[in-house]
Amino acid sequence: MKNVHVKRDDTVIVISGDDKGVKGKVLAVSPKEGKVIVQGANIVTKHTKPRRQGEAGGIVKVEGAMYASKVQIVCQNSKCKSYNKGTRIAHKEVDGKKIRVCAKCGEEL
Repeated sequence: MKNVHVKRDDTVIVISGDDKGVKGKVLAVSPKEGKVIVQGANIVTKHTKPRRQGEAGGIVKVEGAMYASKVQIVCQNSKCKSYNKGTRIAHKEVDGKKIRVCAKCGEEL
């Protein structure tokens, strides 16, 4: 199992590939594969078959999985140098718990 630096509902920015610069919320994380699904990024066309009576089949556009190494968390602190941009993650121990913080400003993510 790989350790993924992002969690569900984090706001991230895509840093490489065709969707470079796209910001979105993480919809799902797959730590076993080291992949994430980001809202609005890596849109793929999927051919669906009708499963129930009356349901329509066809071609649907959905978000595809991408490697977690292609995304960075966005810092939400307005005083930070990397505000609204991608930032690296540092870890800090508070009350015996390990929390994720922005590497630039130290604000909790």
